[in-house]
Amino acid sequence: MSITYDDLIAFHGHSCPGLAIGYRMTAEALSFFPENRAEDEEIVAIVENNACGVDALQMLSGCTFGKGNLIFKDYGKHVFTLYDRKSRQGVRVAFDFKNITEDMRKNREQFIDWLLHAPGKDILNARKVQMAAPEPARIFKSVPCAFCNEEVMETRTRQVGGKLSCIPCTEDRKSEI
Repeated sequence: MSITYDDLIAFHGHSCPGLAIGYRMTAEALSFFPENRAEDEEIVAIVENNACGVDALQMLSGCTFGKGNLIFKDYGKHVFTLYDRKSRQGVRVAFDFKNITEDMRKNREQFIDWLLHAPGKDILNARKVQMAAPEPARIFKSVPCAFCNEEVMETRTRQVGGKLSCIPCTEDRKSEI
């Protein structure tokens, strides 16, 4: 499967610097692995932000929240760490802003084009990392919330007045706890 930047735009909804950055970071990370896309959980991604670039990562790498092989750590950093279960290799890619000037940012389209074509060494810091394999995705039993009757993962329920409650219903009933 060959995914282009135009494919990413169609998925994300627009072209932007963040999408271009995610495209470059993901392509760099995947270049370290024999497998270049996860059909299931062969590759696991740990992302340190929830910005536009994560959409590029999901589409290019096949790592998604739904499959359980995309882990979000809210550190606010442009860093992706990918782990290949078959080769047992990890790679960490950080975007390096040092070569970006305010003048470059003034023309959005030119800036995006520059991000897409700049030499990797000018914008990316990539290195292999030793890491433990992330846990495989787990599937938990769902149970109905006693208050709204919506199914909720059992491990995410709370006790409210001796009844199982989803988190939103628990929040609504804080005075009862």
